[in-house]
Amino acid sequence: MRTTADILQHYESIRSDQESFYRDLHEHPELSHQEERTADGVSKRLSAWGFTVHTGIGGTGVVGVLQNGEGSTVLLRADMDALPIREATGADYASTVEAVASDGTSTPVMHACGHDVHVACLLGAARLLAEHRDAWQGTVIALFQPAEETGDGARGMLTDGLAAQIPNPDVALAQHVLPGRSGTVGTRMGPVLSSADSVRITVYGRGGHGSMPQNTVDPVVLAALIVVRLQTIVSREVAPTDPAVLTVGSIRAGAKSNIIPDDAVLELNLRTYTEATRTQMLAAIERTVRGECIASGSPKEPEIEIYDSFPLTENDESVTARVADAFSAHFGDHAGELDLQTASEDFSDVPRALGIPYTYWGSSLPQARGWAGRGIERVRR
Repeated sequence: MRTTADILQHYESIRSDQESFYRDLHEHPELSHQEERTADGVSKRLSAWGFTVHTGIGGTGVVGVLQNGEGSTVLLRADMDALPIREATGADYASTVEAVASDGTSTPVMHACGHDVHVACLLGAARLLAEHRDAWQGTVIALFQPAEETGDGARGMLTDGLAAQIPNPDVALAQHVLPGRSGTVGTRMGPVLSSADSVRITVYGRGGHGSMPQNTVDPVVLAALIVVRLQTIVSREVAPTDPAVLTVGSIRAGAKSNIIPDDAVLELNLRTYTEATRTQMLAAIERTVRGECIASGSPKEPEIEIYDSFPLTENDESVTARVADAFSAHFGDHAGELDLQTASEDFSDVPRALGIPYTYWGSSLPQARGWAGRGIERVRR
């Protein structure tokens, strides 16, 4: 029987087609839950290569199953959605797509997070495995997930019966392109991506004219005090050995310079690497907010809403060791250990729900034209 290295020797035979498909994906990005064109292209290719294909899982999700005798069942996952960003890279295949966002507004769309690369890579692997079945045994599950950017795509596929439509995997694998030394790949044992929670806080005051502040309870001052107090949660309540990030990204209150409003809204983002720290920080946020409201004489209890939550991505040690060994054998000194990432995503929802181990790795692409960090404009909505 041949080996993985033997399969990869045939990559040049599919490279042109893979690059062409990647460019097409990049030129035609689709927002979360709108990945219909992408899903159609993926499903047609998987079917042509002999995969049993299931479509429409969780909306636009696609799963292809290729059974090839006895052996392990491996789930490989790629995400498909793009972002509401205007592209200005100058590439000859740059996106000019405009789409209607979930709030009904028109927005430019770009594959600014590399999901077009993920789809193209997984399709390339699927094709090579399908065309060289004499080199391996087992079952491959190619899962193409919608709506990673909104954090609900994996859960949507699970809720829509993903587990009933595939053989039970032994392991799940996924990747993400990341900034780094060109052409490198790496993973790490244990936590690799943080969990994330967004928190919306509404605090209440008693509005009035700015010339008579003594008759008001000022929610703007209250919000400012909360922001300052929140900064001490990480610095004074979380152990220095336990990484955590708390960011206040938005404060909204009032519309006139001389009017004290009735309320203020703060939006925070929290990143942690253990469930214990996450629980501790969420409790500290609530305690801080309620305490400042009492101290300020707020006439109404604050409202605290947790939304857009992403799970912790924590790699299994034994699976990661095998993947790292394979990377070292094939990539040599271009393989290494991935730094702990403060980004978050929802891949781990799938293996966690299926009760299987998983590994997530990062790879860095050549940046010959120096596009990294340039040429994009996030659309603020």
